[in-house]
Amino acid sequence: MSSELDRSYQYCRRLARERARNFYYGFWLLPKPRRDAFCAVYAFMRYCDDVADGEGGTAEKAARLAEWRQALERALEGNYGGSLILPAFHDAIRRYQIPAEYVNDLIAGTEMDLSIRSYRTFDDLYQYCYRVASVVGLCSLYMMGFRDPQAKLLAERCGIAFQLTNILRDLGEDAARGRIYLPLEDLERFGYSPDELARRVMNPAFRELMRHEIRRARAYYEEAAPLIQMVELESRPALWTLISIYRGILGVIERNIEGNTSHRKGGNGSGAFARRASLSGKEKIVLVLRAAAMQLQLWAGGKPDWRLSA
Repeated sequence: MSSELDRSYQYCRRLARERARNFYYGFWLLPKPRRDAFCAVYAFMRYCDDVADGEGGTAEKAARLAEWRQALERALEGNYGGSLILPAFHDAIRRYQIPAEYVNDLIAGTEMDLSIRSYRTFDDLYQYCYRVASVVGLCSLYMMGFRDPQAKLLAERCGIAFQLTNILRDLGEDAARGRIYLPLEDLERFGYSPDELARRVMNPAFRELMRHEIRRARAYYEEAAPLIQMVELESRPALWTLISIYRGILGVIERNIEGNTSHRKGGNGSGAFARRASLSGKEKIVLVLRAAAMQLQLWAGGKPDWRLSA
């Protein structure tokens, strides 16, 4: 490995360790080559997100993403322009034969955040979720290894489940930025207005809306569950961990919704808006240890139970 490539992988590993608060727990259980590739791809995607969500005006962000797209094209030809991310990223793309179209779709998804503040229908939102999350699932699928073509569809569905969870988790933060990712048709259906969301009103209409969105996310998790047994054996504990963490976050969101009993007219409840729903470090480590135990079972020739917790 060249010194440039080694420095790039070191940087990507450090960035993933510091910033990938959920994904990094799944990375732990992958063999080192796959883990390093995940860190490199994460670093590339993290840069896109940081540009879209960072400081600066829309025109400036659009220009930076356009520059990053051009840098990607040059990197795929071996010209990294001094980037700390691109050498490792290109190495991972080549090693695991990840289609470049997925990466371009991801950049297109982050560009959508610069001009689109809300989505009329779930079909509209699905396209956004595909670009910013399903393509991550598809890239991950190549790095984990698979043989059944059906795995691609399930990886797409898994990405949708993850992104819907992110949307429900970040409702307050996104509303503060003027973004509403819940389909407007759903808000209308349950009689909950964008203004109420901006004011973080938690009333019966909000609860019904959230129950509907949680059921939708759970359905995508259920559809994606067989994916765990479609990836290479050595990758299954990592994928089980990632899905378990995100399903766990969805469970926290649900408990926050059901646990708040403030029904005052126009009143601001806490629940969903009080804090960012997450699992504790201890809870994540418990999941990693459970997955590691299943990994040992695999090595011993056993057949672990990959079913996900309720």
